[in-house]
Amino acid sequence: MAAVGLLTWVTISKYVDHLPLYRIEQIGARQNVSLPQSTLAEWIGKIGVVLQPLADRLAYWLRQRHVLHADERLLPNLTLAGQNQTGLFWAYRSNDLEAGPPSVVFEYQPGRHGHHALLFLQAWRGHLMVDDYGGYKALFKQGIIEFACLAHARRKFFELHAANGSPIAAEALRRIAALYAIERQGQTMSAASGCNYGRRKQSRC
Repeated sequence: MAAVGLLTWVTISKYVDHLPLYRIEQIGARQNVSLPQSTLAEWIGKIGVVLQPLADRLAYWLRQRHVLHADERLLPNLTLAGQNQTGLFWAYRSNDLEAGPPSVVFEYQPGRHGHHALLFLQAWRGHLMVDDYGGYKALFKQGIIEFACLAHARRKFFELHAANGSPIAAEALRRIAALYAIERQGQTMSAASGCNYGRRKQSRC
């Protein structure tokens, strides 16, 4: 019979501090507390079931935003048969300029195929900030508008300039730096003030 505090500690240890269950068991043993891995695994499974409606609701509200960021990260894990398998954590994040509390939803999938993102986003059709990974291309054919990541583009110019001092790469870095300066100015502005600014400068938004 685990209290809420213990279940919270186990969950944070595993998913925030990235401790495997055998290490959590060892930590408990040092305090003369028996926490067998089988028991910990059962708790984690039940916690996941209990929290699933909350995760589903968070994903629902995330899809109400107009702008989202998405990325994915490789995650090695063990299958039930004890074999190594490479899965992915897909991360979906709200945009800081939109109203509402910031939200991040993580979804584990066994592969990197773009249809996983399509299934998560469902009927959402907003602006999506991503890197140049080809798996997202199918999303843009469905009506989602791409916001490409400038940091990934800049990295290629930086590497080219570092390798041979390319003047074209240097010019690209200079122009990107100017865009970054504009971005820093806009960080203190709201979406509405940015729109008004555009009207004053260009008579359109």
